[in-house]
Amino acid sequence: MSDDSFIREVNEEMRRDQAHALWDRFGPALLALAVLVVVGTAAFVGYRYWDETRANRSGDAFSQALKLANEGKSDEALAALDALEKDGYGAYPLLARMRAATVKADKGDVAAAVKDFDEVAADTDIPSGLRDMARLRAALLLVDHGSFADVSSRVETLTADTNPLRHTAREALGLAAWKEGKAADALKLFDQIASDDSAPRNARERATLMSELIRGSGGVS
Repeated sequence: MSDDSFIREVNEEMRRDQAHALWDRFGPALLALAVLVVVGTAAFVGYRYWDETRANRSGDAFSQALKLANEGKSDEALAALDALEKDGYGAYPLLARMRAATVKADKGDVAAAVKDFDEVAADTDIPSGLRDMARLRAALLLVDHGSFADVSSRVETLTADTNPLRHTAREALGLAAWKEGKAADALKLFDQIASDDSAPRNARERATLMSELIRGSGGVS
């Protein structure tokens, strides 16, 4: 046997011994880690499938409820939305609450609709943006079915310059003020909308018309 062959055999034997020693030391831990990776991957894939299945089921139920509402089947739509609010998944229970309030308003039960929107607005578990939207929806209903104080109590805080809902909130408040004979207050609000370049064009146009109407009525100087 040549020296080179002997050295190679010694090196191979040493490597085998080192490999056995490493396996004896770390092998069980590596096996456990591999099992955890496989189990974790399976659990993640299973959870995603379960999550998507529930979300899709709730989405289909919400679409069906909307279809019933659009067809004028208010009672059936409300029943479907109530079931979705109780058993739905993800954001769908909240969407069902909001849509149910709209259905009630459409069928003429404004008091119940306002009550539902107010409950959403008061629910601190709901994101603030959606709570503000519920306040605004209630206020818009109360422009025709409530007082200036009713509208103001819901949207006064939304009229701030930094609030993204300020244009519609000011319009609702302005209409309520005009309806109640508060011409100066209404004019101020409509002028704010008309002069705000960030307001939607149709909102500015409506506000300009209302400002001209109020000034033309002689109620303010």
